[in-house]
Amino acid sequence: MTAYVIPAHDIVGLPVAGTSDLFPVRRVYCVGRNYAGHAREMGSDPTREPPFFFSKPGDAQAVVPAAPNRVLELPYPPLTNNLHYECELVVALGKGGANISVEDAASHIFGYAVGFDMTRRDLQFKMRDVGRPWEIGKAFDYSAPIGLITRAEDAGDINHAAIQLDVDGVTKQSSHISELIWSVSETIANLSTYFTLAPGDLIFSGTPEGVGAVVRGNVLEGKVAGLSPITVKLV
Repeated sequence: MTAYVIPAHDIVGLPVAGTSDLFPVRRVYCVGRNYAGHAREMGSDPTREPPFFFSKPGDAQAVVPAAPNRVLELPYPPLTNNLHYECELVVALGKGGANISVEDAASHIFGYAVGFDMTRRDLQFKMRDVGRPWEIGKAFDYSAPIGLITRAEDAGDINHAAIQLDVDGVTKQSSHISELIWSVSETIANLSTYFTLAPGDLIFSGTPEGVGAVVRGNVLEGKVAGLSPITVKLV
């Protein structure tokens, strides 16, 4: 029997509503500036140009399961003075493929969750301004807290659901999934032309306008109608 030369890494498992089983995370893809209002506040033209993507690690240092009805304590990351929240609908794939059609994309979805794309905005902008990759601004430890996954058939009309983020009880982001520039199905189809998608992949679908900085002690609550909310406290 072949053994690894160092201990193998654990697979991150996200809880699934109605079962004790876990959803195994493979890759984490994110869509940039997929709401017109957020594109404008980031200084970009919100026209319907092809979507662009970046990634976060799929390991336990980045993806943090957030249990329902509990406050997840999230460490404030190093080397930043401008940590931003971005509340997003996370799409969990149960079937993979390449060059998936828009019409068939929904059949690849296992379920949905609420997630935060935490961002070291100062580091992201520093890299952006010199034409370098965003990884240090987006792909740091504990940058992707994700709540309970709800199966697609139990999530209701997710494509028209409300999405909201509150900081210390004050609403900062409020929109609807229908306001996505590229719908969930269109995003899956486009992403599958660049990568062969697989079961276990997650897609952060984009965040509405209203992003902003948070500090230690702030409590963030993210909601998408029909899904389990996520609550995080920065420590």
